Amino acid sequence: MPPGKRELARIERRLIAALTEACETAKGEIKGFTWLTHMADLDALAETLKVVWVFETLADRTLAQVEAKARIFELTATALNDAGIDLKLSDRSVRLDSEEECQRTHSGNWQQRLVKGG
Repeated sequence: MPPGKRELARIERRLIAALTEACETAKGEIKGFTWLTHMADLDALAETLKVVWVFETLADRTLAQVEAKARIFELTATALNDAGIDLKLSDRSVRLDSEEECQRTHSGNWQQRLVKGG
């Protein structure tokens, strides 16, 4: 039987708490990292979950792609595990972005950028 609305709400709360912890850890470890967010259809979490790690500049994002990608995946995996979500991470489910790119292409409108996938 699929999870009910209450269970889905619990999963969402656990995920938010775990990702918040990952975010705070990353702020102290990864140069230029500023915040993260996630999007998902909770009824199809494994197929739709996307975690977006946001950096201040394109240069910071590019550097993180090379030097911190493994750590970003590790922090994301730990957060998902802590939230009780079993998901194999990929470049499709974990994405790096930057404030600079959002400003340039979407006039700083993150809601529009996230809906369109960057």
